Amino acid sequence: MSLFETLLGARTYDLAQGFQVGMPQSPNHPSFQMSLVRRHGDMMRSDGGSAANEIIVTGGHVGTHIDALCHVSHDLCLHGGVATDDVTSNKGFSQYGVESIEPFVGRGVFLDIARLQGVDVLSPGQAVTADDLERALVAAGIGIGPGEAILIGTGWGRHWTDRARYEGQSEGVPGPDPSGAEWLAAHHPRMVGAETIAFEQIRPGAGHATLPVHRALLVDA
Repeated sequence: MSLFETLLGARTYDLAQGFQVGMPQSPNHPSFQMSLVRRHGDMMRSDGGSAANEIIVTGGHVGTHIDALCHVSHDLCLHGGVATDDVTSNKGFSQYGVESIEPFVGRGVFLDIARLQGVDVLSPGQAVTADDLERALVAAGIGIGPGEAILIGTGWGRHWTDRARYEGQSEGVPGPDPSGAEWLAAHHPRMVGAETIAFEQIRPGAGHATLPVHRALLVDA
């Protein structure tokens, strides 16, 4: 059976949150803003026609998104030891931009950590460890092949309509800790993802002061 035939019979899931003004987001990025700059009737054509036009302003890491390799550096070096100064200009990045990510169609493995622990939602600031991921994989009774997608279920998406709780600036957000990042990297996935504000354990009151999982997966691995 061809890939096309397989996809025709596949069940698809939309994992994205809809964009809207005031939605939760990382405090490090410009917020999503949309406004109608021309409303119907502001300009009328001779035949009675009218048009509405919007303006959208947003950071690239707002809402459901993917991190390019140029997103995170350590000691001013990107993945592979590329110096940030060598690839950065006011036009963006000449290397490791999101355009360098080839389209991906492939198998995804969902590791439901919340279900494993018998809860709907993990606690604020809770770590998803290597042991958690391994036990979830065993419980699922499946394997992970290189180049596949690994998705972590924390249940945190249930807090999407509560912006302060979802962002977790005071109470924290669950996510993988450095041991979890090492476990993920060892399986050589094409991509990893979760439904949290950042793919990271955010401790109570710590905010985004340090992001060791981002470094492990985007710089080191």
